[in-house]
Amino acid sequence: MGIINRDSSKKKVVILATGGTIAGVGEEGKTAGYKPGALRADEIISAIPELTSGNIDIEAIQICNVNSDDITDSIWISLANEINTRACDDNVTGFVITHGTDTLEETAYFLNLTVKTDKPVVLTGSMRPASSLSADGPMNLYEAVTVAASKEAIGEGVLVVFSDRIFSARTVTKLSTYNVNAISAGELGALGVVRDGNIYMYESSRKIHTTQSKLNLYTNKLDLNLNNLNKLPKVSIIYFSVDADPELLEYAAKISDGLVIAGAGAGEFSNAYKDVIEKLDIPVVISSRTGDGIILPENLLCKNTIATDNLPPQKAAILLRLAIANGIEKNSLQELFIKY
Repeated sequence: MGIINRDSSKKKVVILATGGTIAGVGEEGKTAGYKPGALRADEIISAIPELTSGNIDIEAIQICNVNSDDITDSIWISLANEINTRACDDNVTGFVITHGTDTLEETAYFLNLTVKTDKPVVLTGSMRPASSLSADGPMNLYEAVTVAASKEAIGEGVLVVFSDRIFSARTVTKLSTYNVNAISAGELGALGVVRDGNIYMYESSRKIHTTQSKLNLYTNKLDLNLNNLNKLPKVSIIYFSVDADPELLEYAAKISDGLVIAGAGAGEFSNAYKDVIEKLDIPVVISSRTGDGIILPENLLCKNTIATDNLPPQKAAILLRLAIANGIEKNSLQELFIKY
């Protein structure tokens, strides 16, 4: 943990670092073959003079320092609890989370459902490591801090700032393995843009988030705050393809509290899958492997399943895990997926 340029007269942004490419170091000038999470938060911040020379006071906290593929639900819980606790401090204006891009969208959506503050919470990262030519991390972090300190972002839910654009945590996704514009929201687009330190917001998310979310960090049955827990219910994602083995589906159901099916087209799958799913008692949510579009209840092949609206499989799994943790009954899940 570190305080940089502490000044009570300034706006205060708390940076919660988790590692990823933005903290990666490799062969000078190269974009591949680097080690994610090699730099600590204070090292990243000190390399961006604009962050410490303006009217924003920065506090840096190292939550973890990992490749984002090693993010866990216990790290999610730690982040949410840290934000919920520090948001009560009137001196804190907003939060920035530095994160690897592979699973950035998942952490953003989890926080969008569990953070209980209207103060800006902004995630960012980079597609190129700090040691590469034209690294994108410094600008992304500078713009994320700018958004987190702004009044324009208050009450807008958890946001992602990347390559000059501001995205909703619900719609953002990674669309490329290498492009610096990989973080996007597809046809749904950005909520706003950042230009020369100025924030321009044009849209707002219409879905339930943050302070309106009824998905709390406790379970109704146990009445325990997740400070005392380190696991969420287990939900497995099953990817359907031609000749997909229904035995994998049966096995996943045995070891899971719920399932998400990444179906073909509008969430479709084989009759062999249908026969297995119709016998399951655990919640089964139907999404699509296409990466775009809406799954509606009338599209469903099995009456005992839930349509995801336009949530991709990885985000549908997060919503289902939190719903199960909060004791939401199976017959109420369809309404939940429509509203969230």
